[in-house]
Amino acid sequence: MYGNTQFGADVEEVDLTPEQRQSLRRDLTHVAAGLREVLPGEFVVGSEITSGSSGPRATIAVQPPLGSVVSAGYSPTEDKVEITDDERDDLVHGLAASAALQVKQAMTDDAAPTAQ
Repeated sequence: MYGNTQFGADVEEVDLTPEQRQSLRRDLTHVAAGLREVLPGEFVVGSEITSGSSGPRATIAVQPPLGSVVSAGYSPTEDKVEITDDERDDLVHGLAASAALQVKQAMTDDAAPTAQ
């Protein structure tokens, strides 16, 4: 399951060039767009690139209408900055399934999702 999972192997300190950062942002935008296509509008999708002590980190997250946020993180390496098409597809399907599972687990007989 992809919920709250770190993608990529051991994290090494990496500095992204402006072009690499833009490419990674574009990859995150594609993942977010794919999630918005497969999930109803009540699910909020967001992404960000942050800088930490071990270098940049890309995160994509989904807030379902009920249940906890699910997210996946990706830490680029010197050899691999971009997210491949297969990885993007895996992220979309895995995060969408995890977000749907969060709703299912949060549902009770007398509770229903609220429109926002």
